[in-house]
Amino acid sequence: MLDDRKLAVLRAIVEDYVSTNEPVGSKALADRHNLGVSPATIRNDMAVLEEQGYIAQPHTSAGRVPTDKGYRLFVDRLSTIKPLSIAERRAIETFLSGAYDLDDVVGRTVRLLAQLTRQVAVVQYPSLTRSAVRHVELVPVAEGRLLLVLITNTGRVEQRVIETGQISEESIGHLRALLNTCLDGLGLGEVPAAVADLPDRVGPDERPVAAAVLSVLLETLVEKHEEKIVFAGAANLAAVDFSQSLREVLVALEEQVVLMRLLGETGDSSTVTVRIGTENPDLGLKSTSVVAADYGVGDLTLARLGVLGPTRMDYPSTMGAVRAVARYVGQILAGS
Repeated sequence: MLDDRKLAVLRAIVEDYVSTNEPVGSKALADRHNLGVSPATIRNDMAVLEEQGYIAQPHTSAGRVPTDKGYRLFVDRLSTIKPLSIAERRAIETFLSGAYDLDDVVGRTVRLLAQLTRQVAVVQYPSLTRSAVRHVELVPVAEGRLLLVLITNTGRVEQRVIETGQISEESIGHLRALLNTCLDGLGLGEVPAAVADLPDRVGPDERPVAAAVLSVLLETLVEKHEEKIVFAGAANLAAVDFSQSLREVLVALEEQVVLMRLLGETGDSSTVTVRIGTENPDLGLKSTSVVAADYGVGDLTLARLGVLGPTRMDYPSTMGAVRAVARYVGQILAGS
């Protein structure tokens, strides 16, 4: 374990290196930070930090840079996550509250995160399996055809066309009312059991249509919906940090499966998670760090969002921005 003074030296090295992108020497630390000790003592502390793998000497430079292990300790020992300013919070709220549907919410969120953090932003769409039914609509679109519209509490909208044959407006209205009475507020996993006897609840003339609607509804629920992920801000990677590995990072970002693994599993919605360098599962992302958080409605976690950038990132500010945006997205979905 490092004592408080060595932790303060490590913290100063991380902050200076993130700010300047230059290896940090003992004299610069003594000049820029009120560490209360001489440059010679700082040099001794830096030697211990290097020996224990928290900092490293690049090439023949006299200065030191943090390693993945050093960044990890820095993040783990953060006493506070930098809060956003009042102006930033108002701008986020105004920008996101103008969204008119789920696609717009996700699109605005990913652009906003990229702008706030100057990193690559990644946003996962709410999972259909974690959603509940808000409304079911049956709309005649042509003779003998209905459009089934399933709207969830997370803003997802699923649409399917059903071949029904002749059916009256009155029968459509009856079936629509019956579906909404049965399904309103139910989790999507509960729907199959709730509508299993749907054809038995209608008259003989309506049973063929009810059976067709039921079949399409269940197909919609059991289909394996690919977890959709969007990202923005790839141009932010055009920095010196990625002079050697930028191509590998961009290739990794093109893979949806990689992005899913990148964001990680959902967990405690109040926690911002950070993966640093070699902690990332994909070889192409060993020079990056990922900051991610869950978003959801109330106690229900729906999906995750986050940012990817070089390991030399401003962790307190990035973590604050990711946490704030995740909270606002949840509030927008809860009120939608």
